[in-house]
Amino acid sequence: MGISETLKAMSDPIRRDILFLLKNKGKISAGDITKNFNITNAAISYHLNLLKKADLVFETKYKNYVYYQINTSIFEELTLWLKQFEGGKDGNKK
Repeated sequence: MGISETLKAMSDPIRRDILFLLKNKGKISAGDITKNFNITNAAISYHLNLLKKADLVFETKYKNYVYYQINTSIFEELTLWLKQFEGGKDGNKK
């Protein structure tokens, strides 16, 4: 997915909260993610699916459980992309 899709996926506050949760807790199940929010399982599933399509999270299945963890490499790519806008008109820092 491209930068615009990644930024769009990150634009929703619930999805950002899910990313922060995964960053702080590591790999956790979809059920445990749901326990941290006051929305339906279907809504959490929808948000997780969008994050997965944007490559912001990885999904792992074990028995009857689905676990999610943050994909840090996509954030590294995003940081590098954003860094190209640092500095002044000629690309130098002011």
